[in-house]
Amino acid sequence: MTNYPHLLAPLDLGFTTLKNRAIMGSMHTGLEEVGDYNRIAAYFAERAEGGAALMVTGGMAPNEEGGVLPGAAGLFTDKDIANNRIVTDAVHAAGGKIAMQILHAGRYAYNHKCVAPSPVKSPISPFPPTELDEEGIEKQIADMVTATLRAREAGYDGVEIMGSEGYFLNQFLVTHTNKRTDRWGGSYENRMRLPVEVVRRCREAVGPDFIIIYRLSMIDLIPNGSTWQEVVQLAKAVEAAGATIINTGIGWHEARVPTIATSVPRGAFTWVTKKLMGAVSIPLITSNRINNPETAEGILAEGCADMVSMARPWLADGHFMRKAAEGKSDQINICIACNQACLDHTFSMKLTSCLVNPRACHETILNYPAVDVAKTVAVVGAGPAGLSTAIVAAERGHKVTLFEKDSEIGGQLNMAKQIPGKEEFWHMVDYFRRMLDVHNVDVRLETEATVAALVEFDEVVIATGVLPRDTGIAGQDGDNVVSYVDVLRGKAVVGETVAVIGAGGIGFDVSEFLTQKGESPTLNRDEWLAEWGVGDPADVAGGLRPEGPQPEAPARSITMMQRKAKKPGAGLGKTTGWIHRAALKMKNVQMVAGVNYEQIGPQGIQVSSGEARENPRWIAADTLVMCAGQVSFRDLADQLQAAGRTVHVIGGADVAAELDAKRAIKQGSELAASL
Repeated sequence: MTNYPHLLAPLDLGFTTLKNRAIMGSMHTGLEEVGDYNRIAAYFAERAEGGAALMVTGGMAPNEEGGVLPGAAGLFTDKDIANNRIVTDAVHAAGGKIAMQILHAGRYAYNHKCVAPSPVKSPISPFPPTELDEEGIEKQIADMVTATLRAREAGYDGVEIMGSEGYFLNQFLVTHTNKRTDRWGGSYENRMRLPVEVVRRCREAVGPDFIIIYRLSMIDLIPNGSTWQEVVQLAKAVEAAGATIINTGIGWHEARVPTIATSVPRGAFTWVTKKLMGAVSIPLITSNRINNPETAEGILAEGCADMVSMARPWLADGHFMRKAAEGKSDQINICIACNQACLDHTFSMKLTSCLVNPRACHETILNYPAVDVAKTVAVVGAGPAGLSTAIVAAERGHKVTLFEKDSEIGGQLNMAKQIPGKEEFWHMVDYFRRMLDVHNVDVRLETEATVAALVEFDEVVIATGVLPRDTGIAGQDGDNVVSYVDVLRGKAVVGETVAVIGAGGIGFDVSEFLTQKGESPTLNRDEWLAEWGVGDPADVAGGLRPEGPQPEAPARSITMMQRKAKKPGAGLGKTTGWIHRAALKMKNVQMVAGVNYEQIGPQGIQVSSGEARENPRWIAADTLVMCAGQVSFRDLADQLQAAGRTVHVIGGADVAAELDAKRAIKQGSELAASL
């Protein structure tokens, strides 16, 4: 008897069987564009070994005009097919199955050759699309069929036809982007003609024994999106056309509703898939913010879907399902949905990885082999840098002692986890705690390491973190001035009117913390849906409530300010910064940029403008919270180096940056791999 009977149950598709109910959803990693197919093969093979029932590749372009970017990967030549065969052979040797996603970007293509149903420019691309004529539409269909045939020739077990997230096929479905009056526009029967025809023609081309997944947008989250009646109509037509499975797509890329960020509740949109259960007879996959076996099992047990799609959780831990099946779910490295090393990298033209697992997409480069000679290793500081070093070094066979002056591990993660919408950080710390135990790290809490205590160790790693930066503002020692550290650790009394000094990541976090009343909406799906104005597509087309977002009133009145004249939060994540700005705007937080801090008094803070320090004025505040940066805390490292000892300095002690867990964990893991 297993703890996850629904999740681990096989799924019979007739001509083939999937070994469990978890697929690894499509992610664009950039590996295909690197061109090292042995590296791509290693990435997918590890996840096949890790128990994924079926994996879906990143989007592969069916033609030049459909590529997300110029030079986007696709199966265009015999060499492309042979290269992809390296990947599929490795996956099959590891006992897995893999489908290729056919992704036509339509007007989302960052390409002057982009095409669409109508010449309606996307808000996320600078290139206006060319409206396709009848011959052009036929070419797109034929190219998708050709891509399907080439996928089969390359050894793929199936394809996923991308029909959601606002891409090409989705653009034909809604009047928002389809203004045509011919047989491809107008009535819904006409607008859905293209995706149905693509599925039908692809099925005819490959025969019955090949997986065809259709990714269907079940809630567009844009104005003039699909109605629920249209969603059901399309699902039935896609089934009749020959789809094996229907996967869930949530929201267009231009939607102003978060769909996969950490502040989105786990399984926030599974109710949408559940509405379609029973309307079709082929299996349905649900998706978005499913990141642990318990959540996945509950979703399946509730009858929301036949399968769950998890994408980024497979970056966080390539052995997700194997660990679940072996009763080691507490050893699964959990995806915290931060986007920092995956989507942010993708949209910055960098290779994807993972904040909590820097080996992701680097499986041939970063590995943790067992050591020939075990060393004694001292790690000072149990923040993310120190924790990753200690765990990887111990995993490799070193004898590791971890010193931490506080009473718990986690360092600045213990402040991050207090922020509404960042509850996943609790689970991140829990994972670290469990892995310290699994790998027998000697953890010494409430212990301040000294030079004398470190003499006997072969290797010493200093990961002592950061301290808040002294702003030097006149009056900063007043009783009404507190540090972000004391606020987030519950040691400060904060008034009803607050000035936050600093509008970087910490300033935003503190402002979100101080505006929140009661429980975070991330922990209550209905409250979260109301906050962002999400409704039932059966009631309103596209699933956007006509009354708009309905956030809870803020707990405090906050003004956030910064010295820099640029937009507050400019350094936030590329794909999540807009969410934080929107969330604070909904809570009426005022953001002031380009100010000089003149002085702090009992009534608040006096600021001025520009180099000439013009327009001095007081901003009233009961409490002022200092969030104006950090400095490295490396006193012990300096003492050791002065004594002639070679030490490794990592994380915030090396470079003081705002809660940069991505850099800290990567640096710690790479150091431990080299010891």
